[in-house]
Amino acid sequence: MTEIRFYHLTQSPLEQTLPGLLAKSLERGWRVVVQGADEARLAFLDTHLWTSPEDSFLPHGLEGDGTHQPIWMTVTEQNPNNAGVLMLIDGARAAPSRMQGFDLVTVFFDGADPQAVSRAREDWKAVVAAGIPAVYWAQEAGRWVQKATSGTKKDPAE
Repeated sequence: MTEIRFYHLTQSPLEQTLPGLLAKSLERGWRVVVQGADEARLAFLDTHLWTSPEDSFLPHGLEGDGTHQPIWMTVTEQNPNNAGVLMLIDGARAAPSRMQGFDLVTVFFDGADPQAVSRAREDWKAVVAAGIPAVYWAQEAGRWVQKATSGTKKDPAE
């Protein structure tokens, strides 16, 4: 069954958070689609992933680079590398019906951006209404803390 994880970025930016979570995904043997909303931002992250983390290599490709990479970055809704994990970044969104095509979906949102927080709340409500298990994580004291699950009434970022 699909699980949706909402990650509320409050202490470190996406470019610091994403490489670690991608590395953990690869350690587990998972294939990942990273869907963003802006091609220029994905190009920046592509360059960033070649050098971070410093002690490892994250095999990945951008749309147009081929689809054989375990991490595929795109602005589209395609899943050409047959990923089981979808990571939505920088305002990219997916309908709950699309999310259900993955084992795990992560939704990253910037706590300093009121529009991003509002969109995350809307997405949380849509996921819960669709009956998909969801978990809300927030950064606290340099680590991730689970703040809510879809079985609770609390919305993310409250």
